[in-house]
Amino acid sequence: MRDRFTRVAVVILIVLLAVIAAQPYVDRVLSGTPRPVEARGDLADSERTAIEIFARVSPSVVQVAGARSSFSGLEQGQISRQTGTGFIWDSAGHIVTNNHVVEGAGQLMVQLSTGRVLRAQAIGTAPNYDLAVLRVERGSAMPGPVAIGSSADLKVGQWAFAIGNPFGLDESLTTGVISALKRRLPTTGGREVSNAIQTDAAVNPGNSGGPLLDSSGRVIGVTTAILSPSGANSGIGFAIPIDVVNRVVPDLIRNGRVPMPGIGIVTANEGVAARLGVEGVIVVRTAPGSPAAQAGLQGVNTANGTVGDVIVAANGKPVRRLADLSDQLDQTGVGNSVELSVQRQGRTRAVRVQVADVSRTPS
Repeated sequence: MRDRFTRVAVVILIVLLAVIAAQPYVDRVLSGTPRPVEARGDLADSERTAIEIFARVSPSVVQVAGARSSFSGLEQGQISRQTGTGFIWDSAGHIVTNNHVVEGAGQLMVQLSTGRVLRAQAIGTAPNYDLAVLRVERGSAMPGPVAIGSSADLKVGQWAFAIGNPFGLDESLTTGVISALKRRLPTTGGREVSNAIQTDAAVNPGNSGGPLLDSSGRVIGVTTAILSPSGANSGIGFAIPIDVVNRVVPDLIRNGRVPMPGIGIVTANEGVAARLGVEGVIVVRTAPGSPAAQAGLQGVNTANGTVGDVIVAANGKPVRRLADLSDQLDQTGVGNSVELSVQRQGRTRAVRVQVADVSRTPS
């Protein structure tokens, strides 16, 4: 009886040892077969929104390259600074992009989302707003325009979507929120775009000129710059507000240029005003025959060096910097009158001044 039990125990032990020895081979066979695919649940609402926006808008977003750039060069990692993004503005096929994307470029090329490459030319540029309008070669079939929204009612925290070609990688979507509003954005034209939009949606070199969209897929801004020591996205990107774009682009299409609203004054540097303890825009001199001269504004008295007029408000809005005044002149528009509050020798008075196109007026 004891011998039989011993034999059974030995058999069981041998079987266990065989199983242990064969385990690696069994695991290898099992791991070599595909795992079963589990059913996925429904997409989140935020995912569906992003997918729908990209599918609807991306066909109308293009890549823009200057003569020194090459789409094919992207395959070898040759990323040129003269590349950017644009989007189709209207049913006539006009394309909006940044001025700095096309500035200094001879021949321009536009690549559609389908991969088709078309010749283009800049028919209007506005360096003061960092905007440009392109027109592609005649007879080219183009996708439809992107829907236009408004930047006047934007709220910090609402979603923002950017479609563009960062580092030359076409049709990229980044998402985030509007981080801040009413930022000031310097341009190559020497002015500032007021009310610029700040977003944490990733904006990198190559995104310039692309659309910034709201959750309805409407353009609310044109991405134009990043704030980063390294040149790559650091969570702070900027866009020109669509309300400015919607005012500037029609002039570029019609006339190839945009009027520069002004009143014909030369102003003191902001640092000078700060050193003098002046809060406002110091008028250094007025251009002969300009609206400012006709309205009686006075500049610095060169004989004794005393300050003349200081503009402290425009249309009831405080003016602390030249950008504040420029913003009000832009909103007033050429041909209309702006009401200025002007300080002279401690007294404040109201002066109504005609707004003119100072780009055509010698200063």
